Amino acid sequence: MASAPGLDCRFVQTSESAVFGKMARQGRLQTARGGRLRVAYDAGLLLVSDGQGLVHYDPEARTAQRLSLRAAIQDMPLLNLLVDPVALPDSYILEAAGGEAVRLRPRRPGLPEVLVEGRGSSPTRLSWKDGTGAEQELRLLAPRPAAPPPAAEFRFDAPKGTRWLK
Repeated sequence: MASAPGLDCRFVQTSESAVFGKMARQGRLQTARGGRLRVAYDAGLLLVSDGQGLVHYDPEARTAQRLSLRAAIQDMPLLNLLVDPVALPDSYILEAAGGEAVRLRPRRPGLPEVLVEGRGSSPTRLSWKDGTGAEQELRLLAPRPAAPPPAAEFRFDAPKGTRWLK
C-alpha cells in the first residue's frame, strides 16, 4: 500500500436526508503512513486500521467488527483518500472542478460521485450523495501534517464484554 502523509485534525460529518433530516457528528481523524487510520467520533464510534485490518467498534452496542483493509477499500473506495490517495484513480476518474476542487467520477456503478475541496495537498471538504440519496459532507477542520503517532493509536484493544460480529 502506498504511503499517505500523516494527518491529524478534528472533523464534522453531516448528513441530510428526507427520512432522518439533518444530523451532524464530530470527532478526530488521524492517519499515518502504511494505511494506518483512526477515526474517533465524540459520540463513541471508532474506526481503527493498523494498515492490514480495519475494526469498527460501537461502544453503545458493545460490538466490534473486523475487516481486512483491502476488503473495506473495495466496498468503500473513498477510504483511499485517507490511507492511499495514489490508488484513487483505480476507482475514480479525477477531474478539475474549479479552484482547488476535484471531482471524483466513479469508474464503476454503485460508487458516489464526490467533490473534494482543499488547500494545497490537504482535502478540507468532501461532499457526495450516498446510495440512499442522503447528502453527505465531511469537513476536515484545520488539517495539518502530523508526526507519526505511537503505533498503539492504530491498534484496537477490545474492552471486556465486547461482542465480535461476523
